Amino acid sequence: GLKTGSLHFPGTAATYQKETIQVREVEPRAYDYTNETAWRENVDKVMKEWFKDQDLDFVTLYFGDPDSTGHKHGPDSPERREAVKKVDRTVGYIRETAEKHGLSDHLNIIITADHGMTTVFKGGEVKEIVLTDIPGFSYKDLQFHLMDYGPSAMLLPKEGMLDKVYQALKGGHPNLHVYKKENMPARLHYSKHPRLLPLILYADPGYVINGTNKGEHGYDNEEMDMKPFFRAVGPDFHSNLLVGPFETVNVYSLMCHLLGIKPEINDGSLDNTRHMLISNGESCDSG
Repeated sequence: GLKTGSLHFPGTAATYQKETIQVREVEPRAYDYTNETAWRENVDKVMKEWFKDQDLDFVTLYFGDPDSTGHKHGPDSPERREAVKKVDRTVGYIRETAEKHGLSDHLNIIITADHGMTTVFKGGEVKEIVLTDIPGFSYKDLQFHLMDYGPSAMLLPKEGMLDKVYQALKGGHPNLHVYKKENMPARLHYSKHPRLLPLILYADPGYVINGTNKGEHGYDNEEMDMKPFFRAVGPDFHSNLLVGPFETVNVYSLMCHLLGIKPEINDGSLDNTRHMLISNGESCDSG
């Protein structure tokens, strides 16, 4: 099998089918994601110790900024712009370090993100979403509610209270969408899992159901501000190729192809990314 490693990537500490990642480093709970010196140390560890010395085949490396800065200060803030400059320097350092350790001719590097971010509307004439201000709604009618993420929420009404809560919230705010889970738009793939609660709420971009952040994500993925970027370089990729947008779910099939492994059942397809590859996805000699 292939040898894998993960540094700070979400899920690094997880066990899947009784297996754990062979080489891993999990960040402490109070980790400072904004430390550029630590970023470079992590890049050095991955490139020299993991790829060069231990000859790992696949490594995930996570950077928690500019996400944390965007949440705190907002995506259009000067602080966020400085964080993006820091990311740009780090991308250059990744390329330089790969070259330094003789990895560039056989290492494919993919740099991407799981979401974008948008500015949260607060104060002034903004009509914020406050569930307790909606006539007919009461938390007393709920058995459980999950509101950890600013623009979305899930509710479990008490026995016999589902329709009352639904009718109270539906139309309760012009920028709040309320669905019974079975009626969620099919394109969101968010209606059938048993862990989903009966009522699902999500807000329009710029509005939150709960939270104090100046920047947020988790909105409808068709919104332009939610779209992340994708960059790739390596022996299997065309150089200086600009491609059209594609959904992030397709990155999994691409990575599996580069590694020469069969993907699990998923909603993505190599057909959406094969044009990036020199081989057009027919075969892959390096990985």
